Amino acid sequence: MTKAYITNFFLPNQPLFLFPTAPNDHLLYSNRSQINSTLKACEDALHDAETACRLQPYWLKGHLRKGQALANLGKTEEALREFLFCLALDTGNKTAKSEAQKVNVEQKKGFSIQEEPNVTTSGSLRKSIQITESKKDCSEEENKFTSMPESTFLISEKCNLLKRKCCSEEMRNAEVPCKLMKKDIDTRENSAGQHIPFEVVDPSDLDCSLCMRLFYEPVTTPCGHTFCLKCLERCLDHNPKCPLCKEGLSECLAMRKYCKTVLMEELIARYLPEELTERRKIYEEEIAELSNLNKNVPIFVCTMAYPTVPCPLHIFEPCYRLMIRRCMETGTKQFGMCISDPVKGFADYGCILEIRNVEFFADGRSVVDSIGKRRFKVIQHSQRDGYNTADIEYIEDQKVQGQEYAALLVLHDSVYDQAYMWFNSLKQALKSRILSHFGPMPAKDPDPQANPNGPAWCWWVLAVLPLENRAQLPFLAMKSLKDRLNGIRRVLTFMSRTRSR
Repeated sequence: MTKAYITNFFLPNQPLFLFPTAPNDHLLYSNRSQINSTLKACEDALHDAETACRLQPYWLKGHLRKGQALANLGKTEEALREFLFCLALDTGNKTAKSEAQKVNVEQKKGFSIQEEPNVTTSGSLRKSIQITESKKDCSEEENKFTSMPESTFLISEKCNLLKRKCCSEEMRNAEVPCKLMKKDIDTRENSAGQHIPFEVVDPSDLDCSLCMRLFYEPVTTPCGHTFCLKCLERCLDHNPKCPLCKEGLSECLAMRKYCKTVLMEELIARYLPEELTERRKIYEEEIAELSNLNKNVPIFVCTMAYPTVPCPLHIFEPCYRLMIRRCMETGTKQFGMCISDPVKGFADYGCILEIRNVEFFADGRSVVDSIGKRRFKVIQHSQRDGYNTADIEYIEDQKVQGQEYAALLVLHDSVYDQAYMWFNSLKQALKSRILSHFGPMPAKDPDPQANPNGPAWCWWVLAVLPLENRAQLPFLAMKSLKDRLNGIRRVLTFMSRTRSR
């Protein structure tokens, strides 16, 4: 092949002008770009580097020259993108890593590029790029950098982009092709301005290694692995370590804030729009199913809960961590509370609790501030993802009228006065504990039938009475306010007699 000759004109304080006899030789433009950079002719250096990249779109050296020119012009974000592209072509290229680190230091973003090329943020960007180019005669200095395009270079399944310790904005917004079509392109085709086309991305390239489905709300751990947000949270419920490399994620768990990987989301939206639409549809169907407060309602098997009565909970079991998180994500913020049953697992009657606030701790535990809302009867017992669920129907008091209502008012006032006297007769220390936990006794309702669950003070009294759960459960199932009031009166009478002895 005919050698390319260059005529040089050196002028004081002027950029170097080169007149190549081979205008489509990318090596000449790369060399001139380097010389212009040395002479501080940054714009000319960038123009030559862009020409070299246009002639050879996937030549590492051309993009390296372009990144250096951009860095000299102060365009650090674009420069970093070029260096990342170089690393996508050759993950072991030390020059590209060094230049990217320099750019990052200037931006003070804390972005680090590690020496290990075998860890990727998404598992791997699979398939290979194979580009065969004609060999060029060039100087010994140029051969040091052009050895890659003169031979075949591959990006295989185990060749990964980067190991990220921090997700910087530059990295997340950088655009790197996910997969390129395998194709041999000779120099003449590239010289004619033809580009290597993108191939349709295989959805398995962007599958979560935990759920084996397309990434949805992808997040990247400090150790550089990417998972679906919900999948990662479920793993951290059981063990505060990365599911793949087992690196500790206690700090990540303590913050409870996960930054979505913008780069991964953009790749999916760009190359897999149909798969993303289907994945979003599946997620929305799951959320709709979890939001149903009649079918498969989550059940917390623990203690008695009553309407209008506060019920603080300490959550530490993985299954209940998941349950509480789902209640918050769906927006219902509600779940059922039942006592245990040795035969069925949990009782046939319970109370819906509404979450008012959740306080998370660094080790994954949480304290849930909840309050009783409605009573329910269990129609069918079941389980989901480790916690109990149930199909339920809600219970309401049956209303009475006429003489029955008048008698109910008398009974209501009488039992209220009796309960008020009993509470005031307790020792001050006990009263203080009750007040700190359940709050003050609710006032007497003008209309005891105004609330479908009956007067709030009845449930407050039942919550503070020293009764076993099995003795309290029948009150929850009663649909007659009269029967509930008579039951409370009998218990208060018994308590008063026992105390007088």
